[in-house]
Amino acid sequence: MKFNKIGIIVGHEYVTRVRKKTFLLTTLLTPLLLGLCFCIPALIMLAGGSEHYNVKVIDDSGICAPFFENDDATTYQITSGEDAVALSKALKENGLYAVVRISALDADGNVTVDAFSDEPLNVDVKGNVKHAVNKAVEARKLTAYNINDLDKIMDAVRTDIRINTMTMTESGEAKEDSAELYMILAYLMGFVIYLFVFLFGNSVMQSIIEEKSSRVVEVVVSSVRSVELMMGKIIGVALVALTQFVMWVALTLVIVVAFGSVASQKLAEKQPEAVASIMAAEGNGSIDNIASLVEATSQDGENVGMVKILRQISDLNWLYIIGCFLIYFILGYLLYASMFAAVGAAVDNAADTGQLQMPITIPMLVGLFMMLHVFQHPSSPIAFWGSIIPWTSPMVMLSRIPFGVVPAWELILSIGLLLLAFVATAYLSARIYRRGILSFGKKSTFKDLFKWMKNN
Repeated sequence: MKFNKIGIIVGHEYVTRVRKKTFLLTTLLTPLLLGLCFCIPALIMLAGGSEHYNVKVIDDSGICAPFFENDDATTYQITSGEDAVALSKALKENGLYAVVRISALDADGNVTVDAFSDEPLNVDVKGNVKHAVNKAVEARKLTAYNINDLDKIMDAVRTDIRINTMTMTESGEAKEDSAELYMILAYLMGFVIYLFVFLFGNSVMQSIIEEKSSRVVEVVVSSVRSVELMMGKIIGVALVALTQFVMWVALTLVIVVAFGSVASQKLAEKQPEAVASIMAAEGNGSIDNIASLVEATSQDGENVGMVKILRQISDLNWLYIIGCFLIYFILGYLLYASMFAAVGAAVDNAADTGQLQMPITIPMLVGLFMMLHVFQHPSSPIAFWGSIIPWTSPMVMLSRIPFGVVPAWELILSIGLLLLAFVATAYLSARIYRRGILSFGKKSTFKDLFKWMKNN
């Protein structure tokens, strides 16, 4: 193999693809969409609901009125004996969002509740009404037991236990963790690997099919060897994929960091005293830890779960995680792209690739299914073998890494086997490519592929 010729092919593939409008559009739009996915929910939470609801409650039970409390979003007008149906026909004229009718108590001390509105009832309003009525009925029933200081007893009994999960490190220290966070991170990395490998591997196959169907390849192979052409295409597309991935990460981070700065200012405007106190605690006049910011602006620890998650995210070994992701992404792509290249060389058009792609798509799908098991059992035998076998290891190993259960020898063995599998697959694919690239007019079968692999 002449590496200078491979370099020329790599450069041609790279420049041709990065100049396409589709590459530019997807590279710019994808980070924007990802950034919006991160930012929009937070923006909605910061902005809060701007609508105010006026709700008339017709309480014929005589027990529910004290349990309705007005807040910033809802004002309750408590009456009794009015006609709810008549009022519901002129809600806007009466300045009402909804009318709630609470029936009189039945023989069992229960009530029925009907709500009338011009549009489906807001979920928060519905939940608040239900909560108030339930509390009223429960309180009346409990009163029948004649228990002194019942409210204090119920408050003392009511419990919300939080479980702090700790993992023991090799040094014997206890480290707080979150399996849910690791599952989300593992799924994202595994799915991104699957998506990128499939998309860019398929791109290699389509490129080969186009050149083969247009007979351009006949001219190209007169100047370079077929194996050089195959490797040039694979590496060229790999560099395009890496370029796009790095730009996606960089642009997404810029968008999220810029949003974080704006969000901090908005929070400072809403709760200046809390933010000022945490700034003083940081000692540098600014907030460097977003978890500290959330903690400072929380009410009575209501966001303690979010604070813990943010701290756990910041404590992750991101250099190790991203490094492993890049290694498995590159090697996984090279392994599958070699197989896609062989399929592209063996057919005349994309319609004939379905059957030949089965040995490629099945292992990838198996890897995705194994990830679901790994989330619950990251140290099980299935998880171990799935992360060692090269055709599933890019997805399965990445779903184990965030849990911190992968010894160094397993990681080295997995990467080594994946590298060997790529070399072996590339060698066999090159044999198929050499024969298939100049084969026209006949639909290739698995028998043909095996014959080309055995013959020089």
